[in-house]
Amino acid sequence: MSEKRRLGKGLGALIPEVLAGTGETSDVELDRIKPNPYQPRQQFDEQKLQGLAESIKEHGVLQAVVLSPSGEEGSYYLVAGERRCRAAKMAGLNRVPAVVKSYDSKAMLEIALIENLQRENLNPIEEARAYQRLMKEFSYTQEELARRLGRSRPSVANCIRLLSLSPPVIEALEKGEITSGQARPLLSISDPAIQQEAAERIISEGLTSRDAEKMATQLVDKKNRGVKTDPHREEDPIQAELQLQIQRVLGTKVKIKSGKNGGTIEIYYYGEEDLERLVSKLLPEGI
Repeated sequence: MSEKRRLGKGLGALIPEVLAGTGETSDVELDRIKPNPYQPRQQFDEQKLQGLAESIKEHGVLQAVVLSPSGEEGSYYLVAGERRCRAAKMAGLNRVPAVVKSYDSKAMLEIALIENLQRENLNPIEEARAYQRLMKEFSYTQEELARRLGRSRPSVANCIRLLSLSPPVIEALEKGEITSGQARPLLSISDPAIQQEAAERIISEGLTSRDAEKMATQLVDKKNRGVKTDPHREEDPIQAELQLQIQRVLGTKVKIKSGKNGGTIEIYYYGEEDLERLVSKLLPEGI
């Protein structure tokens, strides 16, 4: 089986000798281990690390970390196991069991991403930036990336779209103050100031994802009504609900406009990849 097909099955398929407890291991000094330069995780839960450190004090490091030669004699890059290394230092250890194997930069990024996705979730922005980096540095399409990581294409596309949110909303996502489900409806709001205001309402009022969708739709409609020729026209509640349902299914902004003899449905997209995602949803059997 090729490496490309194995990757989508997760970390166990990528480095099975480590997860199965096989493979030649040796104790390596922590001071000789350099951080993985492709590590997508930027924030580590100190309380969870402390819990792991206590376990290591009692039982030791039960699973070897994975290292790759750094090019400097006697030193290595950490490929998988950063939480174990950090916790081992907290536990006062000087060495950890390790399996040493050469990996290229692509594999190091993929392994670090898969490990974090499977063992301790990245925050949505860390995940999105890791996806973006894989696509930029290794020329993956969203479809190829989803296949390699064992994820659906829409989930990858929706995650990457979060990076187009305004900086204050991105910061709230990184801090865990809002979830991706609560933040995604804000993509329909083009004004960064209104977007930030909406995020603050989600946090202060404890709005659910569904509440956030309704609020975003109302804010967009309110802004649109400001440029309408007929400011006294009332919104049809059935049409508003239908618009919201279509937005939820497609995962993007949708606008229904009624006329005397019919109307139009506008579907918004944000870049070529997002257009491809929408086409695959609307035309699952292809063009």
